[in-house]
Amino acid sequence: MASAKRPYKIFNVSCYGLKPLKDHSIDALATDPPYGISFQNNYWDKDLPDPRIWRDCYRVLKPGAFGVVFSSIRLMHRLMVSLEDAGFLIKDVLMWAFLNGMPKSRNVALDIDKELGVESEVVGRYTYTQGYKKGGAENYYAEEGKLKLEPASELGKKYKGAGLGVKPAYEPIILIQKPCAPKLSVAENIIEYGTGALNFEATRIPYGADDEKVGHNPHPKGRVTSNILRTDALGDGYDKFFLIPKVRQHKDDFNEHPTLKPVELMRHLVGLISFDEQTVLDPFMGSGSTGIAAMQLGRQFFGYELEEAYYDVAQKRINAAWQDHEQLKLFDSAARNGAA
Repeated sequence: MASAKRPYKIFNVSCYGLKPLKDHSIDALATDPPYGISFQNNYWDKDLPDPRIWRDCYRVLKPGAFGVVFSSIRLMHRLMVSLEDAGFLIKDVLMWAFLNGMPKSRNVALDIDKELGVESEVVGRYTYTQGYKKGGAENYYAEEGKLKLEPASELGKKYKGAGLGVKPAYEPIILIQKPCAPKLSVAENIIEYGTGALNFEATRIPYGADDEKVGHNPHPKGRVTSNILRTDALGDGYDKFFLIPKVRQHKDDFNEHPTLKPVELMRHLVGLISFDEQTVLDPFMGSGSTGIAAMQLGRQFFGYELEEAYYDVAQKRINAAWQDHEQLKLFDSAARNGAA
């Protein structure tokens, strides 16, 4: 039997211009662009993307198409302006909430000691390594044996424990939509283009074992997904939020992308903004988590990644996900034929 045609195309080129994509040809957008915060001092994160990429995305998306765009708390407002200027509607901001964020701060008390010419007190050595594997950014783990210091000056002691930023506990995900075609209702737009609505049925949050089914007409599959996506249950007795754990790099040894997003998270988002066999675009593909989610959900995928190393990783990961999906289809088909 001839092998199935791959439902994805990925490009090791700049995304600007989105060649060779045609106007009004894409059903959904899911992307994690540079945040402009110099994450781990990577050169590609020095600035927000050139706003023209959002105009390119607007051009290739069908009327009514939805998109999700990751951002940072600090510069989310700038990105939202660029998206609005391109023509998109800002529909919501989803919060991917987590408990293990790392404060982007510094020990101010030790800085005070240094400024005053006072030698800080050595009180011990670090004996642990944080969750990311060695080979990542040096500031992501404490080297074993590194000196642990306490402020020694009187002013330093007063400001002991002071810092410059609170612990981050969420990442914002901007939910956008290209307006429906002029003079078309939502229903008419869906009939014409297949876009214009979110896929709640495929992304409902199942009831927990002890959950009470609330509401006048509770849905058997669970609740409509909310705009909060969590990594950990809060133990509030009514956990109605989708839970996605953060990725630890050691779980995927060949993939060292520093801003890797969980496939489970991307699968939930892609499932929300698209329907079966539709086409998803990621102009900042990175190591390919969006593409993997698209393959697992039976979508088509277009992705762009300029860094050759990440492109190679994405190619391996997306192709493996597609082959797994094809094998699953063959298995299901054989099972159905056997049952018949």
